[in-house]
Amino acid sequence: MTYEEINMKKIWLVGTGCLLVVGVLLACTTINLEEQKRKAEAYRNLGEAYLRQGKYSAALKELRKAEALTPDDYFLQEDLGLVYYYKGKQDLAIRHYKKALALKDDYAPVRNNLGNAYLENREWDKAIEQYEKVVSDLVYATPHYPLSNLGLAYYEKKEYRLAETYFLKALKIEQDFDRALYGLGKTYMAMGRVTDAVVKLERAALVTPGSTAVHYELAKAYTMNREYEKAYDSYQQVVRLNPGGPLAEQAMSEAKKIKYLF
Repeated sequence: MTYEEINMKKIWLVGTGCLLVVGVLLACTTINLEEQKRKAEAYRNLGEAYLRQGKYSAALKELRKAEALTPDDYFLQEDLGLVYYYKGKQDLAIRHYKKALALKDDYAPVRNNLGNAYLENREWDKAIEQYEKVVSDLVYATPHYPLSNLGLAYYEKKEYRLAETYFLKALKIEQDFDRALYGLGKTYMAMGRVTDAVVKLERAALVTPGSTAVHYELAKAYTMNREYEKAYDSYQQVVRLNPGGPLAEQAMSEAKKIKYLF
């Protein structure tokens, strides 16, 4: 074997050895990434379970672990946004919803959630912008939600005609959608259409009999319509449903005012 042939053989052996090393390193990297992904998914699943149970701090702990491993998971970013939303930290919720949208701009559910966070922050126009984008998504499965949310945003802006329009559009899709019935009832009260308000709120009370907010608004509508006995009964229902709730004391106070009017 010539000197040149020996050198070529050495070069070939070294090159083959390098390729083997690179192959092993790539295989190890792939295995590590798969393991990392499995761990992140397990953390996220546990965090989502806590989220469904209303255990928001426990959910946040697990979801943060998942984020450390897979920060580019848009579902995970949405989960983090939801946790902060329910914990009342809307600025943090908005941050994570925006991260989710940066990863997947056409993910309509998170855009609707972003609108909800803006709504909680009383940023009505920003909320409207997000809801309108969701409504324009023809494949979005539950358009009555963003339509009703648009109604609520316009109600808060005191643009009652527009609020009515969007609540009615939501009800055209889902005729017993409680949020739209409730929102439309409040809108009609603000517009002075008390009889119409009573009709919608009575329907909302039938659909969601356990809602203290609905019964409280219905009581107000009955009072405005001078149906004092019905109003008194609705206020009493608020107290029965949740004696220690935030509306119970107000309901008792209002009930006392009208007790002798019938």
